[in-house]
Amino acid sequence: MAEFIPKQYRKEQFTIRMEQEILEKVDRLAGVYKLSRSEFINQCVAFALEHMPGSAGQAGGD
Repeated sequence: MAEFIPKQYRKEQFTIRMEQEILEKVDRLAGVYKLSRSEFINQCVAFALEHMPGSAGQAGGD
């Protein structure tokens, strides 16, 4: 049996404002992929940052 090892959560909580239509789409797609809204948005932002011009494949693009 696998051993449960608790780990510290390494994410910050913050608030954003989003257009209602976008939020509805986010919620629908998060449901399709069986992810929480937060995890879906995290993955979307990470993907967008990694694929922005000049990012060299790294989040932040610095």
